[in-house]
Amino acid sequence: MRMILARHAETVFNAGARMQGNMAHTPLTRAGIAQAEAMGVFLAQHLGQRPDLDIWASPSGRTLQTVAVVAEHLGVDFFDVRTDDRLLEIDVGDWQGRRYADIVAEQGPIVCSERRVFNVPPPNGEYYPAIVTRLQTWLADLVPSRDVLVVSHGITLRVLRGLLAGGAAFEGIALADDAPQGTVFEIVDGVQAALHQGGGFSGARAA
Repeated sequence: MRMILARHAETVFNAGARMQGNMAHTPLTRAGIAQAEAMGVFLAQHLGQRPDLDIWASPSGRTLQTVAVVAEHLGVDFFDVRTDDRLLEIDVGDWQGRRYADIVAEQGPIVCSERRVFNVPPPNGEYYPAIVTRLQTWLADLVPSRDVLVVSHGITLRVLRGLLAGGAAFEGIALADDAPQGTVFEIVDGVQAALHQGGGFSGARAA
């Protein structure tokens, strides 16, 4: 099974350095729309029109807006896209909607500068082992003979890519490297390749 993993494009929260988390439905910026268009153009060239694969997305507004543009480029009906809560972004709990700088001013650094991920669990949110658990159950439910395109989030995709292709050890899990919004990866037989470099934000700020 070939898996193509795409990170959603830039949103107004990303541009405003605010925490989004898993439930905030935040619209794309004009730059984000351009990133989604670029993803769609690339994927149409890479996969062709009406590719024979399953398209999955997080049900978050920003991923659905991204996948709607991508699906149009692929000649795929948006209403054939499947959604699953297990593909949502990390739950940032009490941080959701708040400015990143305000949180840091209150409690000090919350991001590991080397790995560009949260180094403390979000209060009343979730942490990396919980993301692993929900993604493992999603993977177990997939039809193994079908290729899959997934549009999801930065941290969630880093965990998923770590499960599928390995990554550096962090908090007891394998965590893949960071990548900007709008980036597309392909994983076949446990081998990962970056196919398209996005132009959006990267790091935990973009969660």
